[in-house]
Amino acid sequence: MRKKVLFITGTRADFGKIKSLIHAVDNDTDFEVFVFVSGMHLMPQFGNTYKEIEKEHYEHIYLAFGLALTNDMSYNLGDVICELSGYVQKVGIDMIVVHGDRIDALAGAIVGALKNVRVVHIEGGEVSGTIDESIRHAISKFAHIHMVCNDEAKNRLIQLGEEESRIYVIGSPDLDIMLSDDLPNFSMCKERYAIPFNEYGILIYHPVTTEYENITKQIRQVVDAVCDTYDNYIVIYPNNDAGSDFILEEYKRFKGNERFCVFPSIRFEYFLTILKNAKYIIGNSSSGIRESEIYGIPSIDIGNRQYGRYDPEVIRNIQHVHEDKEEIKAAIAAVDRYRCFGEHFGSGNSTQIFMDALHQDEIWILDIQKKFIDLKWSNN
Repeated sequence: MRKKVLFITGTRADFGKIKSLIHAVDNDTDFEVFVFVSGMHLMPQFGNTYKEIEKEHYEHIYLAFGLALTNDMSYNLGDVICELSGYVQKVGIDMIVVHGDRIDALAGAIVGALKNVRVVHIEGGEVSGTIDESIRHAISKFAHIHMVCNDEAKNRLIQLGEEESRIYVIGSPDLDIMLSDDLPNFSMCKERYAIPFNEYGILIYHPVTTEYENITKQIRQVVDAVCDTYDNYIVIYPNNDAGSDFILEEYKRFKGNERFCVFPSIRFEYFLTILKNAKYIIGNSSSGIRESEIYGIPSIDIGNRQYGRYDPEVIRNIQHVHEDKEEIKAAIAAVDRYRCFGEHFGSGNSTQIFMDALHQDEIWILDIQKKFIDLKWSNN
């Protein structure tokens, strides 16, 4: 019998990162793919991005429209757990694949662990410095198998007490799409999204939930800064975390300004081409840490959301600034000095490594009961 593999996606970002993996499993006769769609995908104000998943024509797509989708992350987590638990039980899933640090992934890891269903966590062992980092590490502790980007992430998981035999270094799966020859060209992107300019920056700014009381002040500084430049901008809505409504309220200031094109969402492949042709990316999205480095695009990282996730001595295309208008403007003026490439997140063959692992007997017979591995501390 074919193994039933369930992928969970709650945002446009995580779907883009695991899309190549879903395709590969779907095309393998040893497996049967199921996709559980929740969270931000189902919210009209963020572009109804579940429609992009439907266009892939997977046979088994579950749209969790029964979820409440409130501004309370803890409530939403419980809601997803309840909905997902019933679905996993009904279908008889053999493996759950989750990505990153969102509550939908945490729900998948909890349900899988409590139901003795193998959980694979993509991109564990990374840091970001906010509640997202805590969620990511919690997912890793519930997960049975880890597919990480690099040795640095692997070592962090070992620090967390994970068994080395459960950790596979595969790189970042989105590189498989980033480095492919199948991306749309820039003219197609401009036509699809009615972008009137050729030179621009990209602005993506997400709420930092641990700084909720300061979000309005912070985003006002960001908007003040970009409005005070002469650059054009492609602006993409934030994720749906608490505080996103404050950001969207500030974005209303862009209305009627021909230098700003604002979108609830952009399809992943099109976003990659738009990023590849950008002058720089600014905000606090992980795209400014990972994808920007692969394409050699200067990045301005604002605030604490990604702080600690990269070493500026190693990843040299990034400037870090606070939510301060003058700091941000100075960084924008200096972007040309930060155009450089890097290869810290894989080589574009993550999908093949992932599939090789799924075909190993070891991954299906490993003990579902994990044990904590203590580090061998030195007395010196």
